[in-house]
Amino acid sequence: MRIAIAQLNATVGDIAGNVDRIARFAQEARAAGADVMVTPELALCGYPPEDLLLREDFLQACEHALQDLASRVPEITLVVGHPRGADCRRYNSASVLRGGKILATYDKHNLPNYTVFDEKRYFEPATQPCVFTVGGVRFGINICEDTWGALGPAAAMPVELHDRVGINICADTWDAEAPQAARHAGASVLLVLNASPYHMQKQGTRYSVMRERVKETGMPLVYVNLVGGQDELVFDGSSFALAGDGTITHQLSSFKEQLGFVDLVDGRPQPGEVTPPLAVEAEVYEALKLGVHDYVTKNGFPGVLLGLSGGIDSALTLAVAADALGADRVRAVMMPSQYTASMSREDAMAQAGAMGVRYTEIAIKPIFDAFREALAGEFRGLPEDTTEENLQSRIRGTLLMAMSNKSGSIVLTTGNKSEMGTGYATLYGDMAGGFGVLKDINKMLVYRLARYRNGISPVIPQRVIDRAPSAELRPGQTDQDSLPPYPVLDAILEAYVEQDASPRDIVAAGYPRADVERVVKLVRGSEYKRRQAPIGIRITHRGFGKDWRYPITNRYRPRFE
Repeated sequence: MRIAIAQLNATVGDIAGNVDRIARFAQEARAAGADVMVTPELALCGYPPEDLLLREDFLQACEHALQDLASRVPEITLVVGHPRGADCRRYNSASVLRGGKILATYDKHNLPNYTVFDEKRYFEPATQPCVFTVGGVRFGINICEDTWGALGPAAAMPVELHDRVGINICADTWDAEAPQAARHAGASVLLVLNASPYHMQKQGTRYSVMRERVKETGMPLVYVNLVGGQDELVFDGSSFALAGDGTITHQLSSFKEQLGFVDLVDGRPQPGEVTPPLAVEAEVYEALKLGVHDYVTKNGFPGVLLGLSGGIDSALTLAVAADALGADRVRAVMMPSQYTASMSREDAMAQAGAMGVRYTEIAIKPIFDAFREALAGEFRGLPEDTTEENLQSRIRGTLLMAMSNKSGSIVLTTGNKSEMGTGYATLYGDMAGGFGVLKDINKMLVYRLARYRNGISPVIPQRVIDRAPSAELRPGQTDQDSLPPYPVLDAILEAYVEQDASPRDIVAAGYPRADVERVVKLVRGSEYKRRQAPIGIRITHRGFGKDWRYPITNRYRPRFE
């Protein structure tokens, strides 16, 4: 018995393209001797389809595509994830296809409704397990959250018994957690279809949870995960198989589409290829590359452009973009002002040359002078302040967006999570653009990633890494004039934003109260900016996006006492 793991990069809404992809993988799997092939969660339509699920025509298109797929893979048993509409309800489903027919369908029991997930908005939970037999092996099906948490007691629902072409759906009732229900229904191997988004250290959590399920049920487990970028989410694949004792027998690559195989002997997975894990920096860098590549490519942009300032954030953004897309699809624009240091221009030009991307310089001083002259009457008698600083940033944003309009390329913003958290960015200036590569990368991680990338090949000038970060919007400016030291700032932001720690607890952990008060005030006061920021790649378990939904109008003030 051979199981094929189809670690697919599905595109949301590209139903015909996804069907072609699944059918091609099924043909390759069959040619390699596979008896069963398993796809990720909702592979037919892509994940997450969000409000497309509210459209009846979308569900009908998925139903027709499922029938088409069944007719195209007659010689292998295929387990495919798809949405399903029935009796004015919607389900997150997986169907068993064989011989040109849909032989059985399983509907997801546990619907996640936390962080980036809102499946209860779209789907109804179901209550019946599904077990099918191929070659004498009885397979149970779970979908993602089914193996992560308990649905709790559900109303018993009788299940019709089918026994045709070797497919059996046990006439059992749902009275336990999904993995145990599959076991009670007679399954000996559990197939888990997943669309599990990446964040740092996610794979270790998956191993831990799935080993618990294996321990509880005694069943070997095959974990099939989606791969690819979808808006702010990145799915890392990293599919694997566990033996009945929890041993990892197979581990597919991360961030790559792949077809893997698990051989069963007497229902037990035999040792196979185990891809070594990536270091954290390598893992995050690959996630950023995949996120950029898929967002740009799946949305049909011919390329990207970005403002290359000579600073660390834009340097890392350029490296990621060029590595993800190829140098011929990336354009760097240096826009010096009277405050731009000569080393910034030198370093920007050096990196662009090292990476082979197109490089342009557009001086903004003449435009800045013209703006100040136009505003002289309005500003008469008032001292210069951040207004003039922001004006320079907005000139740069306008130039980049004009070039984007003319070329069709999308502007990549270069702001990091530390800046987005505190509002240390200019609305309609350096925040102008279509996609934020570093939006969920704090400043200290930016430095780690830059050093990691230079370890592959030295493309970011060392001075960019070593010098104090500066927006260069006034003489002698550095970031630390306006913010706490980045190690302190990032630690406070991580506690407050990602861990929901109270300011009082952060102070109790040893951080200066003045810094905590300042950071919390900045986070609260910049919500209106973040709401207008472009989406960006999520690599932590809580980014400023789908899983950060704070009101802009908000008078709540956390207490320190």
